[in-house]
Amino acid sequence: MSLPSDLRAEAESLARQLPGLNFKAEASEAAHIGSAGRRRAGTGENFWQYRRFTQEDAPGRIHWRRSAKGTELFVRESELETARTVLFWVDDAAGFRWKGAGDLRTKAEEATLLMLTMAILMSKDGERIGALGSGRSPSFGKRAVDRLLDDLSRGTKGQFPPPPKASATMVVASDFYDPPAEWQARLGPLAGRCPEGVLLAVSAPVEIAFPFEGRTKLSRPGTGDERILGRAETMREEYMRRFTEQREALATLAARMGWGLVTHVTGSPALSGASRLKAEIERFGVAR
Repeated sequence: MSLPSDLRAEAESLARQLPGLNFKAEASEAAHIGSAGRRRAGTGENFWQYRRFTQEDAPGRIHWRRSAKGTELFVRESELETARTVLFWVDDAAGFRWKGAGDLRTKAEEATLLMLTMAILMSKDGERIGALGSGRSPSFGKRAVDRLLDDLSRGTKGQFPPPPKASATMVVASDFYDPPAEWQARLGPLAGRCPEGVLLAVSAPVEIAFPFEGRTKLSRPGTGDERILGRAETMREEYMRRFTEQREALATLAARMGWGLVTHVTGSPALSGASRLKAEIERFGVAR
């Protein structure tokens, strides 16, 4: 199992390899927490102050005219006028917190890594972040990322949380292997409150390829359910058909809610997964 500190460090590395998040507060007024000046750095248009350049800043933020007056680099900050609230949830079911032989991370850890990467980018852009069902209010900055990691690691005791009191942009991660009707019942009320959201479907390599052959015992993590297949390879075609149908039903559900869908496989390049998740989130930053 990956240590939280390892996940945080890798997320920081991934965030440095991605361009800044283009997530302006234009698409959904319900997701904003206010339009008045907040006397803090953020994504507004009004100039607030200059501050010294730090390693966390993108080079493109350097204000060269101000920096030319001395030997230090400065960044021009605008006053925060609007911010989004973004809430994350990672399935804590035993099947999602499982990894196959040879896997580096569980599916939940992989999802957490991609979410932390997004949270780091968002925190630098002045957005409020938090975990759905954590009982803690979303907040700003580096500390908010630490709290998010802690909350996602603790989970929600096997329960899908109720919608938040106020609208937010949602990122929900699971393998989504429960029947589509069950996910419709869970996600429907959430989408009714939060029209902007992304489903992050994470699977293990063996769940994608079903590479088993010969006599094979399959078990469901967290339960006593077991099944022995005499010739597992004869089940591959049927398994792949049902897996495809499940994913198609999930895509249909996401489209019906107006949400995005990103699929990812543990062990595949995390940067690619983070980039696709980033692009899907940014879709809500485009005025429609």
